[in-house]
Amino acid sequence: MLNSIKMLTLALAVSCTACASTTDNQLSPQEQQAGWQLLFDGKDMSQWRNFKSDGLNSQWQVEDGAMALTQGGGDILTKKQYQNFELQLDWKISKKGNSGIFVLADEKGGAIYSHAPEIQILDNKEHPDNKIDSHLAGSIYDLFAAPSTAHKPAEAWNQVRIKLQDNHLQVWQNGVSTTSIVIGSTTWNALVKNSKFATWQGFAEGKKGHIGLQDHGDKVWFKNIKIKEL
Repeated sequence: MLNSIKMLTLALAVSCTACASTTDNQLSPQEQQAGWQLLFDGKDMSQWRNFKSDGLNSQWQVEDGAMALTQGGGDILTKKQYQNFELQLDWKISKKGNSGIFVLADEKGGAIYSHAPEIQILDNKEHPDNKIDSHLAGSIYDLFAAPSTAHKPAEAWNQVRIKLQDNHLQVWQNGVSTTSIVIGSTTWNALVKNSKFATWQGFAEGKKGHIGLQDHGDKVWFKNIKIKEL
């Protein structure tokens, strides 16, 4: 009987540990030891600010443990810049919605996307910008197409992992590899030449930049935003 109780206690402890490791907006002891840092703790957005602003628009709010753009909040970026890093986050888009995640963002251009590659967020089913495969969710916008199988329906949570190391950009969405390309390579340059960015001076030329989140006029949510510098 005593052994049975001990085994039950151990099982519950393991179960609780597993639950703790999947709690939103928290780092597991293993993640902390590996050097991961939270960019949002589920309560405040103090590590973020608006593009070309010191503050954060109140239309970016905390809603049920997620960063939520209600309407007209503007593009935002991390206060800190990153060069080699691994970023993980969960996103959810409203029906017919559009948003994006930027890497290597700077504030030298007129918009957050002036020089920053964008990992697209989209309702692939109903948003009108679903006719071009490189505009689907998980794609490097207008450059590198993600398979539609990597996308979940609107109002469902999607998990994204982005790794940038020595200009090698890799993206996974919901466990599916959607991108692996070296920024500045001949392959990359050919894609840029045939995209809307062909004449955008300085596009993706920075070696270091902010992480950005887009206000495209639609409601969008983000949580479990964590980063590890490499």
